[in-house]
This record gives sequence, structure tokens and C-alpha cells, in this order.
Amino acid sequence: MRDYSRLFIDGAWCLPSGQGRAEVTDPATEQVVGRVPLGDERDVDNAVAAARRAFGPWSRTPSAVRAGYIRALAGQLRQRAGEMAALITAELGMPVQWCRAVQVDGPIVGLEQYVELAGAMDEVREVGNSLVVREPVGVCAFINPWNYPLHQLIGKLAPALAAGCTVVLKPSQETPLHAFLLAEMIEAIGLPAGVFNLVSGPGSKVGEALARHPDVDMLSFTGSTGAGVRVAQAAAPSVKRVCLELGGKSPLLIGEDADLAAAVRYGVQDVMINSGQTCTALTRMLLPARRYAEALELAVEEARSLRMGDPRDLQSFLGPMCSASQRHTVEAYIQLGEQEGARLLWGGAAQYERGHYVAPTLFADVDNRMRIAQEEIFGPVLCLIPYADEAQAVALANDSPFGLSSGVWAARPERALGLARQLRAGQCFINGAAFNYQAPFGGYKQSGNGREWGEEGLAEFVETKAIQR
Repeated sequence: MRDYSRLFIDGAWCLPSGQGRAEVTDPATEQVVGRVPLGDERDVDNAVAAARRAFGPWSRTPSAVRAGYIRALAGQLRQRAGEMAALITAELGMPVQWCRAVQVDGPIVGLEQYVELAGAMDEVREVGNSLVVREPVGVCAFINPWNYPLHQLIGKLAPALAAGCTVVLKPSQETPLHAFLLAEMIEAIGLPAGVFNLVSGPGSKVGEALARHPDVDMLSFTGSTGAGVRVAQAAAPSVKRVCLELGGKSPLLIGEDADLAAAVRYGVQDVMINSGQTCTALTRMLLPARRYAEALELAVEEARSLRMGDPRDLQSFLGPMCSASQRHTVEAYIQLGEQEGARLLWGGAAQYERGHYVAPTLFADVDNRMRIAQEEIFGPVLCLIPYADEAQAVALANDSPFGLSSGVWAARPERALGLARQLRAGQCFINGAAFNYQAPFGGYKQSGNGREWGEEGLAEFVETKAIQR
């Protein structure tokens, strides 16, 4: 049990102004595994004021010193990686066979690259009679999601620290415990007071207050497209910078010449990792019509092989949904898919005495105009869609309000690259390529704006100034 009663503000654990505490439940057992305080607007004011006071000294701190703190935080995470992974499994339900590598080890690699990138803030360009310099954007507010909580937090925090910004974090109500553990690590490395502040609480109070706050210079939000729109509207009157990483309904285009068994296996697994609660999941599998029947058989075979169960069992590929609410949402979409005329090949609601489980679900004969093909379900649900030729495949892939991710599987690398260049999405995975923390991450269209990770991630936290001489 993790029992927190204080917020982390101005370098100290402080009693909140807000009343009450929120319980965090294990989605597999439905037992309480932690409690966190419910902050309010006054707590936001205190945290933003602390970040504002700290900004001047921190922004003038030499980049090598800031890099040293980033290195020290990475060291803390490496020392306590097992503890962090177990905590995220408890609050999120991601199986242990994935949680350490995906939710903790990957973000550490992403964090460590900013040890070197902090030095980029010292670069000066001469353009005619001007010097172009980089400066930190200021006080930054982070509104973090529940599905990849540490991953998305580090993707914001690492470049902010490297740039010389100060931070106020609001974690998700569903998975806040990791953020309190991270705050303990930040306290342990002696990061100057006010550089990092943590205020937990409901989005309607804490999130809205951060978005509206006139002393917040930049807002980074990860979540649903609808919530992102509301956050951007709240931020608009103060004309603060807004970076949004939102929803997705990403395609996997499997070519005529692809290794069909490998491609289908990859596509099914990609959707089912984290029980489909992944914004970049390739939830629309586009298949050549002449190989469609074979692909359906392969997909069912793969889905049948994936074990769902206790996330602490090393054999479990899927765990539960994060919450009862998310399970109900996914189950409603499965019912909708059948009503729309899609053919349920495999899966559906799971019968468990405890836990928020939904079985790996496959829909065949999906029309791309169906709601299950256009709306983000955020669960272990895969739509299989046939196409007649390559031109139609590309058109179907791009026929979406989203553009966060995509995938291509083809035998010839040059053919795969040619298809990838035609897809309107912020990233594309060719033949199951790995995620790259040095590359920019973000979306087109209603999947958001701005980028995380790599040099482009740092740029989100930077202002450029021209000094004429």
C-alpha cells in the first residue's frame, strides 16, 4: 500500500489545500493499492508560484549542471526500476513481462539522451548581424495520461529540465502513484526547490487551473482528442504554448508481397500489448483482398494463443483494462461493431469474477466508414479491412481524422519506404521496427501538435531570440 497525504511543492512535501484523498485500485484484483491527496486551485497557485520563483535561477544554471541532475535522476530510476515497474503494474495492470521494459527501461533510455542534449541550449548561430540564441520557454504544466504514465512523463520532463524550464505536474487520477515515487527520487537527487512540483487531483480542478493559469508559459497534455480540445480552449486566452499528444486510429498496411504470417502476428500483438490501451496501436489492419481469408485465419490463431490473466504472472500477455469505466467503454464498442455489421471473429467480453478484463477481439469485414474503424476504442480490438489494390490501401489508411502512427509490412524495403512516405501520420513502423527515443514522436491532424523525444522534443521547450549587433 502506497499512502500519500502530501503534495510535493517547492522542494518539500506539503499538506494540500484541497480536501480528501483518492483511492487507487489494482484493476486486476479491484483492491486498493494506494491513496493520494486531492489538490485544488490553491495548490495549483502555490505550485506555479514556486515554479515561477525557481525559473530565473534554474534557467541560468549552466547546462552541464542541469545535465548532471538528469544523469542523477536516471541513476535513481535504474536503482529503483523494479520497484517502479511493480508499482505501475499494480496501478495500471500491465503484465510484468512487458511493464519493466516498456514502462520503465525505455523511458530511462529516453531520459539519458538529454544529458547530452542539454548542451544544445548553449549553441549560438550568427545570421548576418544577428546572434540567434536559445532560451527556455518558462514555467511548464504537464497533464499526464494513465496508460503509459512514466513514459509520457519522462518524455515531457527530460527536455524541460534540459532546456532550463520549471515544471508543475498533474498525474492521471487512475495512475498517480508512479509520479509520487518519481518525486521521491527527485527529492533524493537534490533538484533545486521549485524546479519540479507535483499536484494530484481531478482534471476539472487541477487540470483546468493549470491550463488557465496566467503564469504558466507552456502546457503539455497527453490524452484523448476531446480532452485535448478542452485543454487548448482553456489555455487560449493567455496565448500560452500548447503541445498536444492525442488519440489515434492507426493503420497497418500489409502489402501483397509481405510475409503474411509474420505481418499478421505482429499486427495482432501490437494491438494487444497493454490491453489495447496504446494511442499508437495499429488498430486497423489493411489486407490484400486475395489473401484476406488466409489473414483472418492467421489472426484468429494468434489471438487465441495470447494468454490473458493475472498481470503478475510471467505468462500473461494481456492484463485487465485500467478501470471499470474503460472496460465498459470497450464492451460498448464491441456491441456497436456487431450492430454495424462487422463480423466478430474472436473475443469479446471476458467472464472473470474479479478484474476489468476484455478478451482479445477481432472484427472482420469492417467497412472503414464504421465507427469502430473511425473512433479510438482504446482496448484490445482490431479491425481487419480488405483492399483491392495499393492505391485503395493508401486511401483507406489516410481516411481517418487521426494521424498519430502507422505501419507498413512489405517484402522489398524500397517498396515499404515508398508506402510509408504516403501515409499521413507522425511516424511509421516498417516491418515491425522498434520505437526510437531519439526520433520525434507526435501526430498529424486530430492526433495533436508538437513533438516529444529527441531534438524536436527539446525544441518544444525553447524560445529563440535574435540579438542584432
